Amino acid sequence: MRKMRKRTFAELVMENKNQLLKDQEALDRIEERLEARMLEKAE
Repeated sequence: MRKMRKRTFAELVMENKNQLLKDQEALDRIEERLEARMLEKAE
């Protein structure tokens, strides 16, 4: 068996960011949540 190489936190963040940038639905959901939070704070 091969030894599993551990990823650094920065590598995990970059991998997650790249996956999100490719997924338009996820970006839309995140944007809606951010807008809702900003509207709540504005009130």
